[in-house]
Amino acid sequence: MEFSVLTTALSLGGNAQAQQPAWPERPIKLIVPYAPGGGTDLIARTIANKLSSRLGQPIIIDNRGGAGGALGIEAGIKAAPDGYTLLFTTSAYATIVATGKKLPYDPVRDIAPIGSIGTTPLLVAVPNSLPVKTLGELIDLARTKPNGLTYGSGGVGAMSHLGMEMLAAEAKVQFTHIPYKGMAPAFNDLMAGHLQAGLTTFATANTLVESGKVRGLAVTSARRSPFAPQIPTTAEAGFPGFQIDFWWGLVAPARVPSQIVKRLNGELNEILAQPEMRDLLAREGGVPAPSSTAEFGKLIAGDIARWTRLVKDRNIKTE
Repeated sequence: MEFSVLTTALSLGGNAQAQQPAWPERPIKLIVPYAPGGGTDLIARTIANKLSSRLGQPIIIDNRGGAGGALGIEAGIKAAPDGYTLLFTTSAYATIVATGKKLPYDPVRDIAPIGSIGTTPLLVAVPNSLPVKTLGELIDLARTKPNGLTYGSGGVGAMSHLGMEMLAAEAKVQFTHIPYKGMAPAFNDLMAGHLQAGLTTFATANTLVESGKVRGLAVTSARRSPFAPQIPTTAEAGFPGFQIDFWWGLVAPARVPSQIVKRLNGELNEILAQPEMRDLLAREGGVPAPSSTAEFGKLIAGDIARWTRLVKDRNIKTE
């Protein structure tokens, strides 16, 4: 009798397992919350192509630009949790949460982190006309001119804005924020000497540093960038609390079956080991950053907490 019950139970369990639908059986959509073109979009498309080859199904890129990425992020999070809609995201995911209005989703509980793709530092730059050679000298100058030194950002709430506010908090100084519609016009004014400082992704700023158009003072990563080893880190410059890594990653809506998330994480990490991905990320001043799903989830939650705390402590107005 016991043998019969056990046999029946095993049979039912086996049938249930056999009835689980195979995945993937049809094309997958990857939402990229930015307009087509640029380094971030290229990274997303390369990951999509490589995942498609490994999964045996097309991965269709759905660019959903607008509101600094907020529209695409919401669409990705609210998609059906069946593994057929994924979301490519960046560090902006955390700054949107920190600076946005009340969101129609929980930024931590409503996602299933898949994995980190890569990281790159930000770079603090000043115009050649400013008589400072180090980050310490910039801060010393700021102390002599309360609110007198200006910096440009890509817009209110952008990482180029919040990052400089984090530096100000760490150094206990004040800067005057000048928001622009993107970093290109901000750095045009920086090169012309109309601004005294700027902070943006390494690849963007270092191109201007290498051409001699601006001066690079420090990178915000824990270690010096292998692409500009002569530029010190912010910690080496005396500000160990000012560390920022810009990252790229993949997430899915919460409640996606764990076996799908686990497989995607494994496939992603194997892709990141390929020389092509290392070379592609190097073009953006970045390096591959394979991770577990738990590690990536911890990174996202930590960034959200840090930026939210900064906005509150500095009383930063984002509207």
